[in-house]
Amino acid sequence: MKIYDRNWMQIEDYLDHDDRIVLPVGSTEQHGYLSLGTDAILAERVAVEAAEPLGIPVLPALPFGMSPYFTAYPGSMSLRMSTYIEVIRDLLDVIAGQGFRRVALVNGHGGNAPITGLIREWTSVHRDEPVEVLFHSWYNAPQTAAAASRFSDVQLHGGWVENFAWTRVDGAEVPEGSIEPLPREVTASLSRIEMRTASPDGSHGGDYGRPDADMQTVWDAGVLEVRDLLENGWIRK
Repeated sequence: MKIYDRNWMQIEDYLDHDDRIVLPVGSTEQHGYLSLGTDAILAERVAVEAAEPLGIPVLPALPFGMSPYFTAYPGSMSLRMSTYIEVIRDLLDVIAGQGFRRVALVNGHGGNAPITGLIREWTSVHRDEPVEVLFHSWYNAPQTAAAASRFSDVQLHGGWVENFAWTRVDGAEVPEGSIEPLPREVTASLSRIEMRTASPDGSHGGDYGRPDADMQTVWDAGVLEVRDLLENGWIRK
């Protein structure tokens, strides 16, 4: 259930019988012909669909992450690592202070991965409570990645693997066909200006799109994998 669809008293009642909550984290950054909000849209949607049958509340997605290499594309935002760490720390402090003891961060952006260091530090400090925090990058988790690999092993930024009906935008026609993939080892070392030059349209290569039936297969795997995490991924039940 979306937090926005409840009031505070209903969430307090929920805490009488459950202590789980989901915080989706994403980014606002270029995704080629797809929405600038792709990572946040997907993280929140997969979390909501996974949590709904379980009755677990889902916070709105944190829409800003760490994307310094994309800031030459207008509309792309990025937080400094120090800022992002403190934002996550503040949110975890508040969540724990309200009585939640099992927190799942469902991540939609690869650049957010360094936050796992902060999570380990934070949970160590809160061992007396205790609070368990899971960090799950839904898009490359094993079952979801395996489902995507049924269609193509080339799964790159701004390409087909992020091209869902709910990440497309009005007025933008996604090209057909494919382009030469940019090697990850190359894109990992580019400055913001070099990135804009290397990827003029923002796609990092491979197919631009796949049939919606293929995308639904990938999506279903992602939802089920997140749901399994929310049900069975905790050390403490």
